[in-house]
Amino acid sequence: MKPSLYLETTIPSYLVARPSRDLIVASHQQLTREWWNKRQRDFDICISQLVLDEATAGDAKTAQRRLELLKPFPLLALTDEVLLLARALIEHGPIPPKAARDAAHIAVAAVHGVHFLVTWNCAHIANAEIIEKLEAVCRLHAVQCPVICTPEELMGE
Repeated sequence: MKPSLYLETTIPSYLVARPSRDLIVASHQQLTREWWNKRQRDFDICISQLVLDEATAGDAKTAQRRLELLKPFPLLALTDEVLLLARALIEHGPIPPKAARDAAHIAVAAVHGVHFLVTWNCAHIANAEIIEKLEAVCRLHAVQCPVICTPEELMGE
């Protein structure tokens, strides 16, 4: 059985975006494409309505490409338990109120028992300085925090 993976919105965004002139962003885009081509089939990928909502933002043609890319993946429900955990990640955890959607991404993956959450959001999601607090809040809600990482960390051997 493949491990489950929650695909946060930055991944499809980097996959379909025009190459950036910013060297770091361009590197993330390239790593994302390499991960997608090499490893994405090794996971049972899922998303949530949050991902679809965020994917519709911006340029209409680019948004359509993101939505096409996301079409095959099942949606995880935004249940009351998800909303409660997301609120707790803000009130008792390290996520600021302005990043409520980031808390919701983590909560969806945790409540549904997803093994990995892959993202390039290193401010409020894939941030080593906050992971212990995220895990503690998840434990208080009797769920396991997913392994939060970037595509680069999931390249395999």
